[in-house]
Amino acid sequence: MEEKRECCHKTKERSEKEYKDLVNRLSRIEGQVRGIKKMVENDVYCTDILIQVSAVNAALNSFNKVLLSNHIRTCVADDIRAGKDEVVDELVVTLQKLMR
Repeated sequence: MEEKRECCHKTKERSEKEYKDLVNRLSRIEGQVRGIKKMVENDVYCTDILIQVSAVNAALNSFNKVLLSNHIRTCVADDIRAGKDEVVDELVVTLQKLMR
């Protein structure tokens, strides 16, 4: 009999509302990035492009805050309740990477 292997990658089931919110945010960001590309193609003045890049960075930071908040409230809290304290170490590493 073949031994069943579990995937080494974790997954997360999201509510329909959370999924739609995250995808909508990413779609807006994607549109902003396409707009910046057009600005470069159309030789728009550098500072105008930089301001739009700053807006994309802010949107990505906002996306990260929402995703991190959801992660802590669900994945991290559930793992701690289940006695999987190593999730705290994983969270610390993730926060360190986000703060670079």
